[in-house]
Amino acid sequence: MAEVNPVRNSTTGHLKKVCNNMTQNRQISNVVKVLILRAAGINCDLETQHAFELAGAKAERIHINKIIENKQLLEQFQILAFPGGFSYGDDVAAGKILANQIVHHLYEPLQKFIESGKLVLGICNGFQVLVKAGLLPGTTSNEQQATSNEITITNNDSGKFEDRWVYLAPQTDKCVFIEPGKQIYLPIAHGEGKVVTKDDATLEKLKTENHIAFKYVDENSNECDYPANPNGSVESIAGLTDSTGRVLGLMPHPERFVRLTQHPRWSRCKSKDKTADGMGIFHNAVRFVQKNL
Repeated sequence: MAEVNPVRNSTTGHLKKVCNNMTQNRQISNVVKVLILRAAGINCDLETQHAFELAGAKAERIHINKIIENKQLLEQFQILAFPGGFSYGDDVAAGKILANQIVHHLYEPLQKFIESGKLVLGICNGFQVLVKAGLLPGTTSNEQQATSNEITITNNDSGKFEDRWVYLAPQTDKCVFIEPGKQIYLPIAHGEGKVVTKDDATLEKLKTENHIAFKYVDENSNECDYPANPNGSVESIAGLTDSTGRVLGLMPHPERFVRLTQHPRWSRCKSKDKTADGMGIFHNAVRFVQKNL
C-alpha cells in the first residue's frame, strides 16, 4: 500500500482552494454591474433590473439621494440606467425635476462616467431626463448648455396618453446598444413623448451628426403619421444617442418586451428570432462592457 503523505495532501488541497478562489474572484470581477437609478415616481426600475439580469449583468437599484450623498458609488458600475415612470409626478414637465437634480448635483460625475467609456441608458421618463439635463444629444459641458435649450420632449400631438406597440427603425451604426439595420417592435406608454427642436438648424445637426438613434416607422419601414408616429415627434424621432454612441435614450420600453410571450400576437408570430426585441438592447450593452471595460 502506498504511503499517504498528509503534508503533501494538505498542501495540494490548499493550492486547489487558492486556485478556486482566484477563479471565483476573476469571475466576479468580470460581472457587468448596472446601476438602476431610483427616485420618487419612477416605476419601471424592477423591470429594467430584470432585463439587465436576463442579459447576464448584476443590477442594483439605488435612490438618487444616495448617489448625491456619495458620488463615488458611480465608480462601482459600468452601466447607468434611468428607468421609465413619472419621476416626481412629472410636475413642471416630464422628467424636468430629476433633470435639474442631475444638472446641479451629478453632472460632472456623469461626465466622467461617460468619458471613461461607460454606458448610459434612458428609457421613456429616463429619456426625457437625459434630454432635459443636456446629456442628450451633447456630452460636453458646453454642449449641455446649448442642447438643453434647443431640444426637448413635450406633449403628444394626440393630446392624450398613448399606450400601444410601435415599430422602430435604427438610424445609426455607431450606438453600441443598437443592432444596425434591424427593425424592432416595442411598446410605448407616455403622454409627453414628442421630440421637438428649436429650429431647422438644430434638427439638421441631429441628422448630420448621427444623433438620431431610432425612428418610428410602420411595419414596412416607412415613416408615417399617427398612429405609427404615436406622438408627432419631428422626423419621427423615437430615440437619440450622443457623439460617443455610448448614451442612448428612447421613448419606447425595451424592458417590457424581454420574453416572446409578451408580444401582443405571440401565439401567431412566425418570426425566426428566438429572443424578444427588447433584449437586444440589454444584450448589446452587456457584451460591449464585457469586451471593452
